[in-house]
Formats: sequence, structure tokens, C-alpha cells
Amino acid sequence: MPKYVILPPLDDLRREFARRMADTMPEFDVVAPETDEEVIEEIKDADGAYGWVPPEALKGATKLRLLQNPDAGPFHGYYYKELVEHSVTISNPRGIYFDHISHHIMMFMLALSRGLPDYVNAQKQSKWDKDARKHAYVNLPDSTVLINGVGGIGAETARLCSEFGAKVIGLEPRSEIDSPAELHDPSELDALLPEADFVVTTVPHTPDTEFMWNADRFKLMKNSAYFINIGRGMTAKIDDLADAIESGEIAGAGLDVFEIEPLPSDHRLWTMDNVLITPHVAVSDAENIPERRFEILAENARRLIDGREFINIVDKERWY
Repeated sequence: MPKYVILPPLDDLRREFARRMADTMPEFDVVAPETDEEVIEEIKDADGAYGWVPPEALKGATKLRLLQNPDAGPFHGYYYKELVEHSVTISNPRGIYFDHISHHIMMFMLALSRGLPDYVNAQKQSKWDKDARKHAYVNLPDSTVLINGVGGIGAETARLCSEFGAKVIGLEPRSEIDSPAELHDPSELDALLPEADFVVTTVPHTPDTEFMWNADRFKLMKNSAYFINIGRGMTAKIDDLADAIESGEIAGAGLDVFEIEPLPSDHRLWTMDNVLITPHVAVSDAENIPERRFEILAENARRLIDGREFINIVDKERWY
């Protein structure tokens, strides 16, 4: 009987996943070890696992064929040298957040384009001020949106922006992506940045994307352009971003993720008029995400039994 391990930390969700797998997939011996010591023992004869395998445990995981990553953009350190070199196939849940996060992006985009932060500031002062908006109005049908990373989230964002009439440019290494965006290779980013009224970045944190958004890149953007980061905080240097907004190199930003989380309470970004901040919550209250995550886990578990190719396979060298 093949064995599947639900790895710690065992929160309520992982315990529920273990129970559901045991109930609905009797083909598997499903185990949920509590401690690192138990993980080392249980992973030795496991065929599949959900979570993260520590380096010490991976040494004995000679049968492991599938590792299901719970997150599309996992914590820094999830991928390490020995894991990348191991024969195990890693899958992630990319695509399960596409609607929730794209709606969060559109919230930022619409608010910034129409000057909502300025009107909210006037509201807080009980001012009926028709001239409160300090930045130029951006008409979406006349705008160009550059999306850095056209996966599930980026593709849905491209669709929504196209429905508003915007021109959408997408940067994506995979040419098979189905999207209304005009697709370009990521190497063209610097050449395309000056065209964009909105720059939306959805990419995960990888060796190639770490701090890709920095002072040099912000200088390439229009003075009237807005930067929206909904991917991973470690892709953008927050001090460089603050400098760019403060100096007028770009018009503002919508941010859900940060280089440092929580964002320090004394950071300049908090008090900037044309910066919208949410505390990494784009999908935190979405009730259907756990079910979507389990569906991918279950589908790949069935494929493990049947010997079929897994879905959502990760390029371990690139971490996504």
C-alpha cells in the first residue's frame, strides 16, 4: 500500500486534510507525524507528502516521488540544494488564488486611478473638497498595464484589465499561457517599463526575482505610473520604492506584500498620501481556498496511484 505523509506543523487544516485523505482514498496509508523525529521515521517509506521535508528527513526519503507544496510562493528556504537535486517531483497550488488576488489588484488600480486616497484623507478631516485629488486622473481605457508574471493571477488580472479597455502587456517565460495580454519575455522588462501606467508584479520570490524592483527600475517608469506588488515582498526594495514616490519618480503604489513583514510602524510608506497598504491579506479571508488546495492535493495523489503525470509541477531550479 502506498504511503502519504501530511507533514507538520499540524494545524487544523492539515489534520482535516489527513482525515479526508484517509476517508476518501483507502488506497493510501495516510500518516500525520507530530514531531521532527517522527517525520524522519515516517518519510523513509513514503511515496507522497504534503508540506516541507527538512534536510535531515530528506536523507532517508528514498521512495518519495511526490512532494505537494502547500503554497505557490513558499517561505524562503523551502527549496534547498538537496531538495532540488532529489528525484522527487514537487507540485504547488498555483491557480487557486487567481480570482481573489486579481480582485485585490483591481481594488488598488481603481482606487489609485481615481484619486481615492486623497478623497479619503479629505473625508477624515470632514472636508467637502472637490479639489482634494493631488494626482492626475488615469482613465483605464486609455491606460497601459504591465503585468510581471502572467500565471493564474496575472492572466485573470489581464482579463479584467482588458474588460476595462486597457492595453495589457505581459511578461512571462512560458509561451503557452492563455491570456489577452500581449506576451513578452521577461528580458524585455526594462524596455517596456516606460510604456506602463500601472506596473503589476505577481511573481514569486526566487533567486532571479529577489529585489528586481529597485531604484534603477523605478527610474524607468513614468512619473505618473503606479506600482502594485501582490506577489512577494522580497522582490521589491521598500526604501527604494519610498524614495521613488517621495521624489516624484513614480506617482504611488498599492502594496500587499513587503520586504519586511510586518512593515515597520515608522516606515515612510505608511504616511505617504498616494500609497495604499494592506497587510498581506489578499486571500486571507477567502473561504474556498482550502477546498481548492485540497483538490490539487487529491488530484495529484490519484495520479501518484495511477502513474500519471502530476499537475502544477514546479521547476525546482527556479522555485516555481
